[in-house]
This record gives sequence, C-alpha cells and structure tokens, in this order.
Amino acid sequence: MPQSFAPPPEFSIDAGSARAVLAGPWTLANLGPLFARRPTLPSGPARWTIDASRLSALDTAGAMLLVRVLRGAGLGPGDVDFTGLRDADLRLVELVDARSREQCEAGEPYFGFRAMLERMGRAVARFGQQARELLGFVGLTMATLTGVLIGRAKLRWTSIVHHMEETGLDAVPIVALLSFLVGAVIAFLGATVLRDFGASIFTVELVSYAFLREFGVLLTAIILAGRSGSAFTAQIGSMKSREELDAIKALGLDPIELLVLPRLIALFVMLPLLTFLSMVMGLVGGGIVSLFALDISAGQYITRLQEMTEIRHFWVGMIKAPIFAFLIAVVGCLEGLKVEGSAESVGRHTTAAVVQAIFLVIVFDALFAVFFMEVGL
Repeated sequence: MPQSFAPPPEFSIDAGSARAVLAGPWTLANLGPLFARRPTLPSGPARWTIDASRLSALDTAGAMLLVRVLRGAGLGPGDVDFTGLRDADLRLVELVDARSREQCEAGEPYFGFRAMLERMGRAVARFGQQARELLGFVGLTMATLTGVLIGRAKLRWTSIVHHMEETGLDAVPIVALLSFLVGAVIAFLGATVLRDFGASIFTVELVSYAFLREFGVLLTAIILAGRSGSAFTAQIGSMKSREELDAIKALGLDPIELLVLPRLIALFVMLPLLTFLSMVMGLVGGGIVSLFALDISAGQYITRLQEMTEIRHFWVGMIKAPIFAFLIAVVGCLEGLKVEGSAESVGRHTTAAVVQAIFLVIVFDALFAVFFMEVGL
C-alpha cells in the first residue's frame, strides 16, 4: 500500500496586494524546510491580509514561526487581518506572541541607569500589587470568620483537628530540639563575654529575656513558616492545579470556609503552644550550659529565674504568637490560591509563601519591639 505524505507548509507573498497565504500543516514535524528558508514579510504596506483558509494544521511551533515572521516586519497578530483562520488557531497565535514578549522582557540585559530604574519600578509595582492582594485576602478571610461567629458559616472541626496535628504535634520535635540548641548557644555566648567581667551569673537573665521576649516566638514562627506555611501553599496549589477548587465552587461550597479557615484556626491555636514549648526548651538549654560550663547549680538557676525574670517578659512573647500565626496562615493560603496550574507554579508560589511569611514575621517582630520599648514593657 503506498504511503501518503502531507503536503509541505507554504508561505507565499503578494506584495502588490499586501496579501500573504498560509497553506499546509504548520506543525513541528513539517516546518524544517520552511524554517530553513527563513520566510520574511516586507514591511512596506501598513496593513497586511493573511489568508489561512488553506492552513490544514497549526501547533505551537508553527504559531511561533508565524509570530517571528510578523515581528520581522514590526507587526503583531493584532496588526494584520486574518481570513480563514479558526478562532482556536488565532488564540494560539496570540498566546504564543504574548508569552514570547514576556520572555523577551524577562531576558533583557539588566545594565544601565534606565534598566535599573525599570527594574525598580517593576519591583515597586509588584510589591504594591502583592500588598493589595494580601490586604484583600485578609479582609475576605475576616469576613468569612465573622460569618462563622454569627452562624452563617460553620467550622469544619475534623479538618481543624487534622491540621492541628500536622502543624502542631508533628512540629514538636524540631521546635524543641532547635530551641534547646539555640538556648545553649546563647548561654555559651553569654558565658564567654560575661566571664571576663566576673558577671557570669547574669547569663541566666540573658537567656530568659532572649527566649521569653524574642527567640521563643520568633524561632517557632520561622520554623512553622517554612514547614506549615509552605505545606498550606503546596496543598491548596495542588488542588487548584487539579481543578478541585472549581469542583468545590461547583458544589456551592466556599473555598475560604472549607480550606483556609481550618488551617488558620489550627495554626492560631498551635503556634502559642509551640511558643511556650520553645521558651521552656530554650531555658532548659541555657540551664544545661550554666550547670556544666558556669558551675551554676540547677537550684541557683531556677531561683535566679524566679527572682530576676518578670512575668511581663513572658506575656510580651506570647502576645506576638497569634499575630504571627495569622500572618503565616494567610500568606500560605493566599499563595496556594494564586497557583496557575503547573508544577512550576506550585514550586514558585511555595517559595514565595515562605519568603513572604518570614519577612512579615521579622518586620512585625521589629515593630512589636519598638512598640513595647516605647510603652515600657
């Protein structure tokens, strides 16, 4: 039986009538000879007409070649009149043109004063857009939470308990270990510096103030931002890429109520508890170092803690924990909802969630430090 071959793709030009004709299959398997000839379109006429009635097939490679031909004449898909081109093929050409322009802009060499100003402007615009999106999502989350409080929405207790186990109980070992080690390191540093002044006993106050006010809640928040915040983004992003969020909306359910609030409430409950654990383990780590390196007995260490450490330092640290939990959960869920559908998008937004959450935690911690210093706490 004789084997049939598809006719080669063609690109013919009639400069007099400003008309070009596309014919045959403009697909990756058939573009070799046509691409080798490097077809060009004269840039003389103001408006070209492209007849695609004889075009039998078009894929991304063919659309990219057509875009290159148009760009060679300083044109885009919107600058020519297509006849006989299917709507799906026209949308493919427009999509390839838009994506290639984005790649060209992203790949421009970054040098010179003008390029620097352009990068700064884009960064400021992105920052403003992200800030608006975050504020809007915070408002939407608070509105949904208000609906729960007044009875218009309901809490998913099973989901809340599940996420409490994932974000809280499963994080106990790493939070406890890192807090213990950081407490020991702070005690070593204090011993190294204060021993020269004969004030080694003040290492107890150094460890207690550091962990009760700052390191306890900050270490816990950073660990959970990297551990739970990224998990929130990956989970919700994967659901969106599989179109599960569309299915949830089709069933008449609210994704905020179903996915965001259980994670938010779980982290809101567990972060203060993990912060308390971090404070205790940091003090234990400092106590172990004081016992073996500074010859401060356990009784002296505990007595010094009771006499010199005020309870207000504990509450200063604990007040920050719910705020940090809210920031981590909101940022993680928002970035998950912004996933566009590919695995690359999931990874990119997961990274963005961790970076943004840690950044906001440190910024708010600095603001809290200034505020408590001004009010005398």
